[in-house]
Amino acid sequence: MRCPICLSRVLVSLGLLGLVTMCTPATPPRPIYRIGFSQSVSSGDWRQAMLAGMERELAFHPEIQFLMRDAQSSSQRQQQQIHDLLQAGADVLIVAPNEEQALSSAIEEAYRRGVPVILLDRHTTSPHYAAYVGGDNTGVGAAAARYAAQLLRQRGQIVEITGSSSSVTKERHNGFVQTLRAYPQMRVVGAVSGDWGTTALQPALTELLRNYPETRLIFAHSDLMAQGAYEVCRKLGREDIRIIGVDGLAGAGNGLEMVQQGRSTASLFYSPGGEEAIRVALRILHHQAYERENILGTIVIDSTNALTLQQQAAKLTSQQEGIEQQQLLLRTLQATYASQRTVLYGLVISLLAAVGLGASAWRAARNNRRINQQLARQNEANDAINQELVRQNEANDVINQELVRQNAANDVINQQLSTQNEEIRAQRNQLAELAEQARRETEAKLRFFTNFSHELRTPLTLIMGPVEEMLTGRNSTALQPTHRHDLGLIRRNTQRLLQLVNQLLDFRKIEVGKMAVQAYEEDVVAFVRELVETFEPAARVQQVGLTFVPVEPALPAWVDRNVLDKVFFNLLSNALKYTPRGGQITVRVQPDDEGRTLQVQVADTGRGIRPQDSPHIFEWFYQGEQPATAKGSGMGLALAQGLVRLHQGQLTFSSQVGQGSTFTVTLPRELPRELRATDAAAPLAFSLDEPLVVPAGDAEGPVSEAEALVLVIEDNADVNEFVARKLRPHFRVQSATDGKTGLQLALELIPDLIVCDVMMPGLSGLEVVARLRADWRTSHVPVILLTARNAPEQQVEGVQAGADVYLTKPFNPAFLLESVRTLLANRARQREHLSRQLVATTETPAAPNPDQAFIQALTAQVETDLTRTDLTVEELAHALGFSRMQLYRKVKAVLGTSITDFIQSVRLQKACELLRDETLSVTAVAYEVGYASHSYFSNSFKARYGLAPSEFRARHQAGVS
Repeated sequence: MRCPICLSRVLVSLGLLGLVTMCTPATPPRPIYRIGFSQSVSSGDWRQAMLAGMERELAFHPEIQFLMRDAQSSSQRQQQQIHDLLQAGADVLIVAPNEEQALSSAIEEAYRRGVPVILLDRHTTSPHYAAYVGGDNTGVGAAAARYAAQLLRQRGQIVEITGSSSSVTKERHNGFVQTLRAYPQMRVVGAVSGDWGTTALQPALTELLRNYPETRLIFAHSDLMAQGAYEVCRKLGREDIRIIGVDGLAGAGNGLEMVQQGRSTASLFYSPGGEEAIRVALRILHHQAYERENILGTIVIDSTNALTLQQQAAKLTSQQEGIEQQQLLLRTLQATYASQRTVLYGLVISLLAAVGLGASAWRAARNNRRINQQLARQNEANDAINQELVRQNEANDVINQELVRQNAANDVINQQLSTQNEEIRAQRNQLAELAEQARRETEAKLRFFTNFSHELRTPLTLIMGPVEEMLTGRNSTALQPTHRHDLGLIRRNTQRLLQLVNQLLDFRKIEVGKMAVQAYEEDVVAFVRELVETFEPAARVQQVGLTFVPVEPALPAWVDRNVLDKVFFNLLSNALKYTPRGGQITVRVQPDDEGRTLQVQVADTGRGIRPQDSPHIFEWFYQGEQPATAKGSGMGLALAQGLVRLHQGQLTFSSQVGQGSTFTVTLPRELPRELRATDAAAPLAFSLDEPLVVPAGDAEGPVSEAEALVLVIEDNADVNEFVARKLRPHFRVQSATDGKTGLQLALELIPDLIVCDVMMPGLSGLEVVARLRADWRTSHVPVILLTARNAPEQQVEGVQAGADVYLTKPFNPAFLLESVRTLLANRARQREHLSRQLVATTETPAAPNPDQAFIQALTAQVETDLTRTDLTVEELAHALGFSRMQLYRKVKAVLGTSITDFIQSVRLQKACELLRDETLSVTAVAYEVGYASHSYFSNSFKARYGLAPSEFRARHQAGVS
């Protein structure tokens, strides 16, 4: 017989073994990861779509625990929530930043802890992120511009509706505006801030559309703002305006539905990126390869693909619901299986427990006696322990009282620290306000200098123009020597004043970052030698020695002549100004830093610079002690230093009082690629300071000067009268004192040429040119722009607007006169070319210019009414939107013929085609081309082609040309 103790042990062992076997799962559990998601704000359909995309992707990964936090547009709350997610043990963080700069410290904290961060939709200033997932906002703006150009056929006015001031708004605006530059006849006439809502934009947009009734398209940065724009257009009765939105989401009231219902023309799909962010996070967790920059694409949703995309979205939603139902069913089955397994396990355990209890009952009875003895001994020990615990509790009471006193002291310290923090915050805000006030004051000063400098150019025009004409005109030989000397003095000082104005403008360009370096590879030795040679005559007059010392015969380097010319000119001018008679100026060019840089030194033996003036020598408008014969403006050296720094060089000096000064320009021989000029950045073919010389003989043309009408548009009365007076001996001249009046006169008179100022109140010169080019009545009229704005980019802007010549104030009156003559002669040659082309062929050119397009439209209108014998010029002009006189002057200017001759030419050309058809009689052909009289038709045909219509047909039938 077996021992009961041994039997019980065997049964208990078997029970435990079966329990362990049943409770052990078939497969080991999958690892659990935590993905934390910090959302800047969860409201809005686009943000909800982002979250829904994440949930769809996470449905396939039950091993992932998703921790989501909503900052509710608070950057401070989002920082705290990221810290909480890190404390919660997140393995990967997905962050949709509220502000770009506010989360840098939180991102850095995650980087220090080794937690990868995935940025969603926006970047931050911190570089320590693992990956970025988001759309290309610049690409969205560019796609909108290209689609708008396609809709409007590259012509029309556009209104832009932007969101709040964020990187998204700036990138979409920049992409849209930069791409529109490729379409010069498309123009953004205004922008409205919609703040991403439907109602905030409505008052401003209503006023803007009323001010610009020719607006043809609205680009809204979101579909929600596009909905608000649609409501404004509907109330104004402007359903013809096209509307482009951004987001392209499915669902009620979103972009897809708006396109389908015709409330918007198109919507650019901007992916929320939720699924892509989860996929990147999973690749990081599973140690798989992934892209750091994940730029999501965009597509244009319009009437051609909206229905397809809507069906795809509905199908995707249906599939997602099916997946969710299957997952719910799977969870139900798993719960049933777990419940049944638990019941089975309970029955087995109960059976084993009953057997075990029976076996252990005998053991318990035997062990009770021994246990009771041990309990008695333990009770005695417990009494001793209880007495010790009482003593410890008394000691703890004393310690707790001390802690209470310390906490009270800490509360007092915390209150003091809070007060100090408030004071520090108030001081910081005050410093920020002072800094902003200083910035505004500095900007106001810079604007004053710039505007004042521009205004000086107009009176300089009125001074230099007459003086130049008196010195170089036909009556210049009659001037007395004293008068010629005085006029020369006026011209030199006027040029000096113009030089100071240009220095002020250069100062402004450097301050606002508008002056760019465009360097070419040149020989610096030859470049500096040319400048030195220009100062040699002045040095000889002042009896000052001027020596050029090149250490090497040639030193090639990347330099911008326009920048360095002003630097060396100022240094040489100062050296010559402060060097006394009999002194010496030495210009040295030498390599430095083992050939990586070069130095240009200008040394003089003048009076030197005082020690108290040395710290301020490069400050703007600073003037130290100067001799009466060498007064300066205090701008030359400051401008030179700014230009040298712009060229990535250094300007230094050394000086000793009484012995002279040495100024050293150190320049790198190699420059970054972005500072090197390309073919696209080459200088303009003509500019303000170096106009092309136009031969006077080219001004001759079929139209006499006395017949040509020139319209002068200039708001400055003196300049207007001066230009008109110079042109009136040669042409008929009309004047206007503002852009609006000038445009009205141009449409009424259809002049042969227009001279227009750029800076005018109300309608600027560029806007006048754009409207002239957009109107068939005046698209052919040459335009000369006069302006005080001399920057290259401003000249490019004028030429792009449609100007034929861009002259800057002050200008040479003779050059203006020759420019007018040349443009009129060129217009006459173009008119002859179009006339020959019209006679030679009636085929439509592939890419007509505005004049050819006008001729095509005029020809088509005549051919539409070809059979009418009573067609009048008034009816033809009304059909094309012209008055009778405007149509007459337009046809005369473009073709050099009358409108009646043109109509007869179209009729007779059509007659030639019909006469080749033998089934029509000559009389029928005459009626088909609008001739009521057979004899009049025959006489007109013979007068033009030298053959009667019947002879023309006979020769055609015989195959004779």
